[in-house]
This record gives sequence, C-alpha cells and structure tokens, in this order.
Amino acid sequence: MRFNWLNRAVLHRFLERLPRSRRVSQATPAFPTALSAKLLDIARQDVPTVLRSLDTSPDGLTEEESRDRLEECGLNEIAREKPPKWYIQFLKTFHNPLVILLISLAIISWVTGDLEASAIILIMVIFSVILRFSQEFRSSLAAEKLREMVRTTATVSRRELSPDISSEVLQKYKVALHSRPPKRKEIPIKFLVPGDIIYLSAGDMIPADIRLISAKDLFISQGALTGESLPVEKQPTLPDSQTQIANPLELANICFLGTTIVSGTGTAVVIETGSNTYLGAIAKTVVGQKAMTSFDRGVNDVSLLLLRFMLVIAPAVFTINGFLKGNWTEAFFFALSVAVGLTPEMLPMIVTANLARGAIAMSEKKVIVKNIDSIQSFGAMDVLCTDKTGTLTQDRIVLEMHLDINGEESEEVLEYAYLNSFYQTGLKNLLDIAVLEHIELHEDLKVEKDFRKIDEIPFDFVRRRMSVVVEETHHKHILICKGAAEEILRVSTRVKVQEQILPMGESIQAQVLQLDRELNEDGLRVIAVAYKDLSTEQLTYSVADECNLILLGYIAFLDPPKESAAQAIAALDRNGVRVKVLTGDNEIIARKTCKDVGLYVHHILLGSEIDALSDDELAEIAVTTTIFAKLSPLQKARIVKLLRRKGHIVGFLGVL
Repeated sequence: MRFNWLNRAVLHRFLERLPRSRRVSQATPAFPTALSAKLLDIARQDVPTVLRSLDTSPDGLTEEESRDRLEECGLNEIAREKPPKWYIQFLKTFHNPLVILLISLAIISWVTGDLEASAIILIMVIFSVILRFSQEFRSSLAAEKLREMVRTTATVSRRELSPDISSEVLQKYKVALHSRPPKRKEIPIKFLVPGDIIYLSAGDMIPADIRLISAKDLFISQGALTGESLPVEKQPTLPDSQTQIANPLELANICFLGTTIVSGTGTAVVIETGSNTYLGAIAKTVVGQKAMTSFDRGVNDVSLLLLRFMLVIAPAVFTINGFLKGNWTEAFFFALSVAVGLTPEMLPMIVTANLARGAIAMSEKKVIVKNIDSIQSFGAMDVLCTDKTGTLTQDRIVLEMHLDINGEESEEVLEYAYLNSFYQTGLKNLLDIAVLEHIELHEDLKVEKDFRKIDEIPFDFVRRRMSVVVEETHHKHILICKGAAEEILRVSTRVKVQEQILPMGESIQAQVLQLDRELNEDGLRVIAVAYKDLSTEQLTYSVADECNLILLGYIAFLDPPKESAAQAIAALDRNGVRVKVLTGDNEIIARKTCKDVGLYVHHILLGSEIDALSDDELAEIAVTTTIFAKLSPLQKARIVKLLRRKGHIVGFLGVL
C-alpha cells in the first residue's frame, strides 16, 4: 500500500482539523403565532361555544364523522425522521467526498489498464462502505423496534345514531340527533381527530392539543415543553387572572400533546392533532435536512486538500517528465500513478473501522448509535447543553424542610401538614405525596384513632389554598389550611412562635416574607401551613371560615439533584467540556441546582431576554452564559445552533 509520508501527513491534518470545524448558520424558524392565537381564543370561550366551533357534541363524533375528518386532517402523528429504505441507505454510504474521489481514481486506473491499483482501491472502498452500512442499518432497525414497542391509545366517546334517521335529517341535525347512549372506545392515538371527546386519567399521555370540559384533581406534568419540575393543576374554567395572558402554555384549561397526567381525571375535546399541534409545530422546525457535522466538514476539508495536491503536483509531474523524457504517453501514466499515490486508500477503511468500534463499545453501554459519524463529534465535543429536570435532577419532589416562622425546624408544622394531606379527598398531587412519605407520623399521631374528618374546603385557582377540618377525639375541631405563602398570609392574623400565639404585626409579617423569599432563592417550592381551633358545634364549613388563622410555618420542597450529576460535571470539566444548562424552569431553581452539582454560574439569561436579541448578539452572549432559564423548546434549539455557528462542537442532553 502506498501509505507514504504524504498520506500520513494528510491523515494527521485530517484528525487535527476535525474538532475545529465550523458550522454554517441556520435561520431560526418563526414561532407558530396562528396556533397560539387559536388556543388563546378557544381557552376564553365557554364549552358549548367550543363544541359548536369544532362541529361536535358532548357525546363526541360518530364513526362516519371520524373517518371523514381523518381523511381531511390526516393521522395524529408529528413530523419525525423516518429511516430510508435499505437500498437508499446503502447508496447514501457512497455519498462521501473521499469515497467518490477513490472511486474516480479506481475507474481511471481501470481505464488506463492498471487493474491491480483499481482492484485494491475498490476493495478498500467496498469494505469501508459495507462496514458503515451494516452498522448503521442494524442500529436503525433496533431503534425502530424500540419505537414499535410503544403503543399509545386514547379512550374516546362515539355517538351512535338511530338506524331509522334519514340521511337528509342526519345531514341537517348531525350533531344533535342521536338515540343511543355514547360508547367509550379505546383507539390508537394516531386515529384521533379534531372534535373527538376523550377521557383522561392518571398516567395517561395527553394525545393531542385539547380543551378541558370537566376535570377533578387534574395535575399535568408539562416538563417536556416547559422544563418545569412541578406539575400544574388544570381546570375546565379559565380563571380571571389568566384572561389576559399571551402564553398558551400557562392556560389552565388547555393541555398539550406530549405532556402527561400525574393525577386526577378529566374529559376534553380535541382541538388540533398531528403537525397542527403545539408540539407538532415545534417538530416541523427541527426535523429536516441536518447540518453538517464536524466529521463531515473534516472529510470535505481533507478531500479538497487532496484535490489541491493533485491539481498542482500531477500536472507538474506530467509536464516535467514529458519535457525531460519526450514520451508524453509515459509521462501521463506516471502522473496518474502519482495522483493515485497521493490518495490514502486505507483512510476510509481505517476511519470507518474505528468509528464502528466506538459504536460497538457504546452498544455495550446500551446506547444505540444510528450514525457512526456522530462518534467523532461526540469525542470532539467541547460544549454540552443539558436540560435540568430529570437530567441533572431526579425529577421527583421531596419534602426538604418543615420550619416555623423563625426558620427553625418544627415537627408541629409537619404534623399539621400531614393531617391536611392525609384527609384531603381526590388523588394526591406530588407535594401531598412527598408529605405522606413521612409514614412514621401516621403511628405517632394515631391519625385514624385520634382524628376524624369533618369537612373539606377544596383547592381553587383563585384562593390557591385548601383546608380540611378534623376533630380531635372528644376535644375540638381544627381547621388546617395550606397553600401559597402570600394567600395564607392574607387570611392569617396571628402566628405561633415557640408555643406562644402572637398578633401578626408588621415586623413579624416582614420576617415571614423574608424567610419565604430566602427559601425561594434557595430553589425551594414553599407552602405555608396555618390553622385555627373551632367549636364542635359547627358541622359544615366554607371559604368564609378561612379567616383569622394562626400561621404555623412552612414546608419546603425540592427536586433534588442526581447523585451522579456532580461527578459527571467534574469529569466533563477535566476533559475540557463546558456545561451549559438550558431549562424551562425559573432561574432561582436552576441556580440552586447548579450550585448543588458543583457547576459554577458565570451568567444567567432568561427566555424573555433572548427574544429581544439578534442572532449575532445572542451568539456572543451564549459563549459566556452558564444558565439559560424559562426557555421554550425553540429557544433551546436556537441557542444550540448559534453555539455551533461560533465554532463549538455542541452536544445536547435531555428534552429539547
């Protein structure tokens, strides 16, 4: 093999240039404002108006209507990259400048009679191509099999019309006329259409963009879209406080494809499906022609380098040899052999074999590598952008503190919070579950023996608090209220400090607010706990009874970091990889998480600030920023692209 000093120099330059490759910039697609306007409009309408606008009824659609709409709207599937046919994938492996160059030289060698050189070059090319194809094809098949294992269904309501209704009457009164009760039917979510009435329960994935019709204790995890670690409560009626908001993700009566139900039940009508959904609109902007990786650019650079050598050296050799020997035919063949000798035939095979070994090593770690070129990009990465929730953190809520108003640990606060969470009806949200994990209190308090539930004042979005009334055995009624700190303060007139009941003066109120602020700055979700004693004569209670409460203190919750996160970040730092956190959560919680995992925070940039920056301005700021908070998925994609434009090889970990 002619793997001479020039070949080695080319290979050295090839490997040296890869990490420094630059990416071409790409325009950031516009956000789907028409969809946002439609969702905001539907959220503000009452249920009958929404059903009329979608041409449906509370009992749902008929099978015929569903089929007609399916033909019109298409399947409820978002854009994704589908693997090509095997023969297309095989042909794509030849789409490599170095491979094309070698094939060209092999053809020239064969035409000129140098069959040995032609055979050697083709063998090297074929070996490289087959190795690459077999590795990538098997990975694609494995990924598709994993995807096919996931079968998601939705429960829909189907109307059945009386068989004696004429087609003319049906056409005129198709939404109103039916004589049979609706049937509940489970169908694959890809067959959902706008106007379908669906039923929701804990553990379900939201199968489309939907408007709630009814709900009970419905909590949704929107982390896939917002990055928020805590679930949000949804309700069918839009609160007055949300009538003027401009962000559809904050609407209380709209749920989105890709989010999941943590607890509760509900009924909803499908608004949009497939690519017309909020998630689908995002998917359309990130699926498509991929930008060139650093490996692709490195190969192109080497191929161009070889061509430059050939264009300079081969004609020079041909001219000099022809003039010196006078035999131009012999000079031509000698120049051709020089051109072939300049090309390292072994290079594609060596590179492909090493990348394949890397893919095999990754498979032993249960990682599927669909494109073996990404192995090099992975190794050359100098910036890692990571999500926070579920990536740096455990994506679960734990009760971190239970404090009195002085910031000292208080068992009484925990006991009252436990009684409140235990006796509230409905499915428990994650905060209640975290409180109820302190199972030792059940025995200590003798909950079922010494306490009896009298009444409950449920949570709502206006009050942002909920109360239970329990009777202590043969003693008194106790109203225990927990909720947002500012709302509890509004109905509290006294505080309990070290067994003393004190009036809520301005100084104490300022102290309480300061503690709440400090806990929030530490990244904790704070819930206030208050109570008051009542006589045993009253048996029913209302919101009016939530007054003149005694503030006990706070319970504070945290999504703790993963135990391995700090070690991983330290290892990345030792290997020259800078970590940047891209999260939809707020900056206070993000800063706290970064502090806990040992990530130094250089600068924090918010999503609202990003929208006001041009691509050039954001690209400059992104290089020195550690935390990007309150981001949308499109903003995350924009930051990654701009970091690549600055010449960085960027990895992303988590949910985009």
